[in-house]
Amino acid sequence: MEDDSSQGLTETESLKSSCEAREFIDKIEFDELKQCLFRDTLVTVSDTGKELGELCIDVQKTVHNSQLCYLIHAKSHGAIDDIPCGTSITGYVTPSFETLEQHHHEYVKLQGHNLDRKSHMVQQDGQLVVYKVTREAEEVREQTSTFPLESLCGFVSEAANLLLLRVLARRKNFPDCMKFLSFDAETQISLSTYRELGEKKQVVGNETVEVFGIERIVDTVDDIPAMWQCYFLRDGHLASRIQVGSPVMMKLLKLPEHVTGDNEDDKPVFEKRPLEWEDDMQLYSKFLDRKEELKADHMSYVRHHPELRALLADFLQFLLLRKPRDIFTFARDYFAPFSSQRPPGDTFKNTRSLT
Repeated sequence: MEDDSSQGLTETESLKSSCEAREFIDKIEFDELKQCLFRDTLVTVSDTGKELGELCIDVQKTVHNSQLCYLIHAKSHGAIDDIPCGTSITGYVTPSFETLEQHHHEYVKLQGHNLDRKSHMVQQDGQLVVYKVTREAEEVREQTSTFPLESLCGFVSEAANLLLLRVLARRKNFPDCMKFLSFDAETQISLSTYRELGEKKQVVGNETVEVFGIERIVDTVDDIPAMWQCYFLRDGHLASRIQVGSPVMMKLLKLPEHVTGDNEDDKPVFEKRPLEWEDDMQLYSKFLDRKEELKADHMSYVRHHPELRALLADFLQFLLLRKPRDIFTFARDYFAPFSSQRPPGDTFKNTRSLT
């Protein structure tokens, strides 16, 4: 196992976001963000039209550490050339697009040579702490990097990018010099650039609709830039997405309902169940009242913490993919990188005994 702890800003200290990008973020209003709270579901298809997987992106309002923010969860999974692969992103982003915390998980399951990468970033004591665990075959590498928050002005994480794209798509008009700080695939500080691709026609289901395109380019330190092209419906729903150079694309199969932004979560309503018991009716009534009270409290907790469902779904998917003999040890190692209080260096030590 390799362990590497480093400071984030070394050769990239001169990289800065553009004034146009920072001003754009500052002028985004709360009402605009309310229009972006919805779920997208696309299918992954090959160049021959074969369905290979699915992409889901969900944005919800929540509270994280007593701070109002947005929970952004994106998950893609499928198989390319019969090789299972997937990505999951769960992030907490403030209305000013500041990332409070983010979990990022990627995997590719090759026969005898699996690749699994996890990263966890969190704000601590005026710094952004990024912890990475990469497992390739039997080799495990761990790395911790820290970035002073004052040096990350105009930083947009992968989670924040998903929300920003919806805002840009709804506006359809933004500055040409939109350059933000970002992380490349190796968690090195780089620049990400956004530019308009204009409008075009796209077939969704049985209808032909007009979509608006946005291109995002993320520079890398040692490799060619990564480039994504996304097309959106008028209300910000994602219609198609492709990473330039990839053999697959993601597209919308059915037009979603129009987003108004005025839909609020309804509080659960529990009807009072009739009491027909003859023995000790008063005691049984108290039991039912307490049961409904606890149920409402639990439902409220789940509704205000939608990340619970997302986190459990990702864990279950990875569990079924790996099928470990010792589920308890596997669960401990799976959730260990998510803890900001854990001492670095002990994650996946027992991985060899799990599979």
